[in-house]
Amino acid sequence: MSYDAIIAGAGHNGLVAACYLARAGMKVCVVEKNDWVGGAAVSRELYPGFTYSNCSYVSSLFRPEIMRDLELPRHGLQILPYEGGAVFQQDGGYLGMFRDHDANRREFARHSRRDAEAYDIYARDILRFCRFIRPMLMRTPADPVRLRPRDLSELLWLGKQMGALSARQKAQMVRFWTMSIADYLDEYFESPVIKAYLAVSAIIGTALGPMSPGSAYVLLHHYMGDVDGNVGAWGYARGGMGAITQALLASFRAAGGEVRTGQGVEKVLVQGGRATGIMLANGDSLQGKRVISNMDVKRTFLRHVNESDLPGDFVRRVKAFKIRGSSGKLNIALDAAPVFPALPDGAPMLKGDLHFTDSIERMERGYDDWKAGRFSADPFQDCMIPTMIDPTMTPPGKHFMSCFVQYAPPKIEGRDWTDADRDAFRDACLNQIEQHSPGFKSRVLHVETRTPRELEAEVGLTEGNIFQGELTFDQLLFNRPVPGYAQYRTPIRDLWLCGSSTHPGGGVMGAPGRNAAAEVLREARLPSPMSDAYAVL
Repeated sequence: MSYDAIIAGAGHNGLVAACYLARAGMKVCVVEKNDWVGGAAVSRELYPGFTYSNCSYVSSLFRPEIMRDLELPRHGLQILPYEGGAVFQQDGGYLGMFRDHDANRREFARHSRRDAEAYDIYARDILRFCRFIRPMLMRTPADPVRLRPRDLSELLWLGKQMGALSARQKAQMVRFWTMSIADYLDEYFESPVIKAYLAVSAIIGTALGPMSPGSAYVLLHHYMGDVDGNVGAWGYARGGMGAITQALLASFRAAGGEVRTGQGVEKVLVQGGRATGIMLANGDSLQGKRVISNMDVKRTFLRHVNESDLPGDFVRRVKAFKIRGSSGKLNIALDAAPVFPALPDGAPMLKGDLHFTDSIERMERGYDDWKAGRFSADPFQDCMIPTMIDPTMTPPGKHFMSCFVQYAPPKIEGRDWTDADRDAFRDACLNQIEQHSPGFKSRVLHVETRTPRELEAEVGLTEGNIFQGELTFDQLLFNRPVPGYAQYRTPIRDLWLCGSSTHPGGGVMGAPGRNAAAEVLREARLPSPMSDAYAVL
């Protein structure tokens, strides 16, 4: 059987691309090695009665334009905004965060009246950066190497965006892209715990510490999403993150698409410099006019394409692409809700993210451990209890807790992770929670622990990197993943990329899949079913 497009990998970007191509009239088949779809955005019952968002865990970055185009709410998707969060301090105090800006100012004033005043300026500046960057998410970046008419038009558009800024704002923008988040926050705030909370988004999922140059941009990457139009807000997908990919699957099937699970790709078939289909792990072949890989750039070209079919310089650049894993994850089934004595009764912060690292210096020490090839005994954890808002994921009275952990190295002092390493990593995380919630471990019914080893083996994330490549400035825009091949195309004709290794990067965003589909449809000269919110030139 022959298809107009074969998509390798049923992660969310692969499904987004598949939906758009199918809606444009293409005959599309999605091939997935696992027995389920979703990649890192899945909901699974890993303990009886408990549904886990077992990799990705919160939603904000997923583009509302995609939700509308693909009618995902009609297919069951609902995003529930969560209420702020809290940082627990070593001295028994806490910093609360809220959805309301004025409530945050009052809370900041408990720790520093100066910081409460600075928060208005900080929020204004960050919002300005977000407004500048957000339109770029849904545009194909210009290729300054080729400089075709489209590229010149895109550069002209970018110049107009820059021209709308004052000289001071331009200088601030350039500085921000290159600064560490520690240095940036020092320009606004004095309280260690406030800076610690605000620095969190700059280290999530990246092999950088808060004092590393370039980490400020990573924070912005996490702020560019929204929930119900509230820029920078986060929420839970009702039923777990798999609700996003299940809605995409339903939309794809409604458009006539075909999905094959339990059938991984062994090799991309290439003839005469053109992709002609794929060979599956079981030896079967599928023919297609084009192949679109949702796998990361290293996995695609170093495992599933013959090196002889690729230019040597391209292979060298792919090998140099930074994709170092830095994250781990605990999914915890709880017999009852944990109690945090530092918080007042009925505190809404339990419905948000909970942190136990109360200074940037403590975060940086965790990064030091990562650089030495070990996990930290005092890790940074981004913990959430989605069942405080969405009780559908557990039996009545029970709870599910998600703990995202920095830093977990891809190897332990140069060797592969062992089960003993994994268990020690788990215990370090549980012990930290127990310090702030006495009796927590007695409420634990089950723990699923995911190190970079598990993330790579099950989800296919090379080295466990959740973004399919680090979000440093040298790996963004026209450099992502490789200069000269940043427009979802590859050196092999009709072989495309649509995963997070491409612009604009990682997170459950959907933009890479949407943008790749736009380029495929443009080349095929088919009408686009996409909204024109951020039109591609």
